[in-house]
Amino acid sequence: MGYCSFLAAFVFVLTISVWTNYVNGKLVQNGCDIFQGSWVLDNSYPIYESLQCPFIERQFDCRKNGRPDKEYSKYRWQPSGCKLPRFNGVEFLKKLKGKRLIFVGDSLSLNQWQSLTCMLHVALPQAKYISRTVNGLSNFTFPDYDASILFYRNAFLVDIVSEARGRVLKLDSISTSKIWGGMDVLIFDSWHWWLHTGRKQPWDWIVDGNTTVKDMDRLTAYEKALNTWAKWIDSNVDPTKTQVFFQGVSPDHASGQGSNAKNCVGQTQPLKRPGSPLPAEEVLEKILRGMGKPVYLLNVTTLSQLRIDGHPSVYGHGGHRDMDCSHWCLSGVPDTWNEFLSALLT
Repeated sequence: MGYCSFLAAFVFVLTISVWTNYVNGKLVQNGCDIFQGSWVLDNSYPIYESLQCPFIERQFDCRKNGRPDKEYSKYRWQPSGCKLPRFNGVEFLKKLKGKRLIFVGDSLSLNQWQSLTCMLHVALPQAKYISRTVNGLSNFTFPDYDASILFYRNAFLVDIVSEARGRVLKLDSISTSKIWGGMDVLIFDSWHWWLHTGRKQPWDWIVDGNTTVKDMDRLTAYEKALNTWAKWIDSNVDPTKTQVFFQGVSPDHASGQGSNAKNCVGQTQPLKRPGSPLPAEEVLEKILRGMGKPVYLLNVTTLSQLRIDGHPSVYGHGGHRDMDCSHWCLSGVPDTWNEFLSALLT
C-alpha cells in the first residue's frame, strides 16, 4: 500500500483487491466513483432481518416497533459504472483477525456499529460472541477470530469537562484519545449534537484557547473541534499500522431536506434527488483535504439524503411522542455504509 502527500490538497492512493484507488474521498474503479449512483430494489436484500439480530436496540428496530412496510430494507446501492461487492462477513473478520476496530462518535456511530455487529452475527450465526459495556465503552468480540468491534460515545470528539462554573466544552482538548488511540481501525463521526440548544445542549461554556464564551456559531465550533482532532491524527497515527475513517455527515430529514415532504413520517420510497449540500459535510471535507495523514471518508451524505424512507419516524423507541427522522432503521441504510467500509478495509 502506498501513500502520496501533496502540500495543498491531500491525495492518497490505495490499491486493494477490488478497487483501483481511493482519491480525495472518492472510491474509484476505472474512473467510477463508488459513492455516485442510485438506489435499486433488490429482493435478495436485506443482508439480515432484524429478527435475526437479538441484541438490536429498540430505537433502530422499526419492524419490531410496528412498521408495516418492508421495501425500505430492500434497496441496494448501485454505483454508476461499477459494482459494490455484497458484504461478506467471513472475509470481513479475516481482515480484522487479531485487530480492534472502534467507532467513536454520537448515536449515528452507534447506528453503524449496531448494523455491523448484526451483519457479522447473521453471517456467522454459530460463531461465539461476547458483548459487554464497561465505563461507556461497548465491545463486541468474536473470540475465534480475536476480533473486536467497539463503540465509544463521544459526540464532539473533543472534551467536555465539569468545573465549578459548569460544563465546559474545550475545543482544543482531546483527552479521550487515550481510549481509542491504540486501536487498529478508527471510525469517527460528529455533527448532530453540535446543533442542540436548550436542555439538550450539554455544555454551559465553550473554551477555545484563551477565550471563553457562552456560545458561538455552531459550524465554527465544529470546525475548530475537527482541527483539534485532525492535529491529533497527524501527530499520533502511523498509517502503516492504523487505518482511519470518518463517517460522512448523516442527513436529517426532519424538515424534508429540500423535498416536498414535511418530514420522514409515512415515507416509503427514496427521493429522486438529494437535497442541498450540507455545510457541515463541506467543512469536514475541507479539513480532511488539509491533513497530512490518510483518512478515508465514507462519503455517504448525498446517497443517504435520498433515503427519506429509511428513518424510524414513529417506529423508533418513542413512537408518535418522539418522531425520529435522524437515525436509521436496521436493517437499512447503515448496512450500505458498512459495505463501503468492508470494501475499504485492508
